Amino acid sequence: MNIQRILPTLGPDSADRGQPDPIQLIATFRRRLRVFAATLVIVLAGVIVFTLEQKPRYTATSYVMIDTRKRDVTKIDEVLSGLPADSSAVDTEVQILQSRSLATRVVESMHLDQDPEFNSDLKKPSILGQILKAPGQLFKSAAPALSPQAAAQQKEIEAKKHFDLVVDRVLKRQKISRQGLTYVIAIDFTSIDPNKAAEIANTFANDYLLEQLEAKFDATKQASQWLNDRLGQLRVQVEQAESAVASYRAQTGLMSAVGSNLTEQEVSNLNQQLALAQADEAQQEAKVRTARQQLAAGSNGEDVGAALDSEVVKSLRAQYAEVSGKLADLQTRYGARHPEVQRVSKQLDDIKSQIQQEINRTISNLDAQAQVARQRAGSIQASLGRARGTLAGNNQAAVRLNELERNATSVRTLYESFLNRFKETTTQQGMAESDARVVSKAKIPSDPSFPKMGLNLAMGLIFGVLAGVAAIFLAEALDSGIATSEDIERFLGVASLGSVPLLSSTQGGAKGGGQSPADVIVEKPLSAFAEAFRNLRTSIVYSRVDKPIRVVAVTSSLPGEGKTTTAFCLGRAMAMSGSRTVVVDCDVRRRNINRLLGQEPAVGLMEVLAGKATLDQALVLDSASGAWFLPLARSSFTPKDLFGGAAMQNLLADLKSRFEFVLLDTAPVLPVADTRSLAPQADVVVFLTQWRRTPRRAVQTAFELLRSVGADIAGVALTQVDVREQARYGYGDAGYYYRAYRKYYVQ
Repeated sequence: MNIQRILPTLGPDSADRGQPDPIQLIATFRRRLRVFAATLVIVLAGVIVFTLEQKPRYTATSYVMIDTRKRDVTKIDEVLSGLPADSSAVDTEVQILQSRSLATRVVESMHLDQDPEFNSDLKKPSILGQILKAPGQLFKSAAPALSPQAAAQQKEIEAKKHFDLVVDRVLKRQKISRQGLTYVIAIDFTSIDPNKAAEIANTFANDYLLEQLEAKFDATKQASQWLNDRLGQLRVQVEQAESAVASYRAQTGLMSAVGSNLTEQEVSNLNQQLALAQADEAQQEAKVRTARQQLAAGSNGEDVGAALDSEVVKSLRAQYAEVSGKLADLQTRYGARHPEVQRVSKQLDDIKSQIQQEINRTISNLDAQAQVARQRAGSIQASLGRARGTLAGNNQAAVRLNELERNATSVRTLYESFLNRFKETTTQQGMAESDARVVSKAKIPSDPSFPKMGLNLAMGLIFGVLAGVAAIFLAEALDSGIATSEDIERFLGVASLGSVPLLSSTQGGAKGGGQSPADVIVEKPLSAFAEAFRNLRTSIVYSRVDKPIRVVAVTSSLPGEGKTTTAFCLGRAMAMSGSRTVVVDCDVRRRNINRLLGQEPAVGLMEVLAGKATLDQALVLDSASGAWFLPLARSSFTPKDLFGGAAMQNLLADLKSRFEFVLLDTAPVLPVADTRSLAPQADVVVFLTQWRRTPRRAVQTAFELLRSVGADIAGVALTQVDVREQARYGYGDAGYYYRAYRKYYVQ
């Protein structure tokens, strides 16, 4: 691919930089403007035809919003919580709106599987469709009959398949998009019927909300059912746990009273009684011990505390005091031997004896009370020991009781929590709300959304421009011809000798004003066409500075590249410049020199080589320019090796002695072998290539053939160059500036 031509470079070092030259890019575009315009027109025409053939479609849009606000009627937690107010939740709802399940619901609710727009089987088939369907029906009729059950299954499978296809078509017509970063979601639906488009878009929104409500209702219903079943199980567990506690209490006697069992109360009471009994025992023991200590100290017992407190002792002491006073009075009055004194004295002794007896009884009573206190304390102590033993056993049994009670409490707590949650869940069944709401229903569209002529034309224009640019690149890549001297040096590796313009491009008429190229050389020697040959002559003469150039072979790779015309005109230009020049027609198959001379000679080159005529007899003088020509006469005889023998070498030696320049108009290199015989005998070979026509590969192949025989290729000259197109489209070379210097020539 000619990438270097597609992307020309800037400056001499731009090959390394790889920077495209904008001027050359513009020139390339101008050069391929027709290709670009044709491609653009074709693309635009295709877009217009496509747009006109499309059925108009209408798009309706409904909007739903994820509602982040909730009505807080009760403080009851929902079974299925509301959507969180974050971006991922909104994106998730967009995916749900695009889900197949929601589309299936819409198809079922609107019976879209019975709509010909979505079910192609309901459409009336075209004639072409019937023709294409006929072979299938033929094979179908040849299939073996199915059983009723298999036929029913097959029919069900086909129905499901068609239904799935309808759902697929509905999903393709649907478009769900979030509106920026908001909680609003747009639901677009496209249909050939605007009313249907709006209805389906609204159905998608409504079914989406209904699906949310059903999801919450189903979740609440399932939760209620599960809670109810669980409550039944927990109710039985509570009854069993409480029954186990009651039975164990009855078995172990752990009957509770005011937060404690009976044994604990009994131990507590006995402890209190024992303390009181022990205090009473100590008191009684102290009284007895004090009384005995007083008696032991010589007391008669009158000072004993119990005696002092005795009413009997107090009465006897009063009597004793009274009788003692009476006795003292009687003794004073009657003396000690008086009978009355003795009687009163005896009475006083009797009272004293009663006091002593009463004191003894009091002390004995103290002993008895102390003994009773000791026995009572011992009895209470024994009862307390028995109660403590019972309590120890009860404490061991209470471990199991506590375990049973904890189990019963936990089961009862779980049962109560489940019961409360069941009541809350049952209450929620009539209070479920959707997490979204419709903020705008779809309106019936008035203008079609597809096709849009303006948009399609704009897109067609863009694609047309892109396709045109691609076509330019493709055309440049496929262009394998030689267009500039730069191409000659880059692809062929030889010097550029110049270019021969197309005569019609240098003059006003389409064919050069009716003149032939050979005549222009003579009639208009100051024209651009004639100047091109003078430039070519100069390039040939100075192509080799180490040797003189006398014999020049003019050839090309393929026929029709202007080789004979170039040789003829070049010969005239050299002769008109004062150089004796001869042009030898060596193309025995064409003999085009005769056509340009306008005469048919009797003898020519072949006769000279065969020795049937002399050189002077064969040479023809061109009186208009002074050039000599050695043409080919009409002859049916062609030697096997015409130019490879000594005769040709001798002829060239003779011509070199007579003329300054000998131009050999040879045959094309690729189809004819004659040129390979002549080329080594010439000083240099001037290779002609038709501008933009001759493939580079053909030129390279011809070069390989010429070099294989030792030919010296001076360079390549371009022929039939359209200088106006070259100047207009920027192919390079001096011709690029033709507009600037064309007035310099006399056309």
